[in-house]
Amino acid sequence: MKFVMTNTTTRKPTWKLVGANGEMVAWAGESFYDQSGSLRAARAFKVGALTARYEVYADASGQYRWRAWRGSDKVAASGEAFASKSNAERAAENVRLNAGSATGV
Repeated sequence: MKFVMTNTTTRKPTWKLVGANGEMVAWAGESFYDQSGSLRAARAFKVGALTARYEVYADASGQYRWRAWRGSDKVAASGEAFASKSNAERAAENVRLNAGSATGV
């Protein structure tokens, strides 16, 4: 996995976590004022991914997603929607276990 600094469709800085297959597995879930804010958030998630609280939920279309929390702050969100809750749980666990060793930040 690797962290990539990018921009949202509205050209605001954000980060995403990309798997070995090139697919996005997680992202910040928000945009930032500047690139340095995005970088700080990515580094903070990398350090805290293992101890973050992960929550799986059904979105408005009935698909499952996950989000990671540190305290009351959402720090990451799933990069895709999943057809089953168990697939979303596996994806969240993969990020939890591997984000700390990801490259790029």
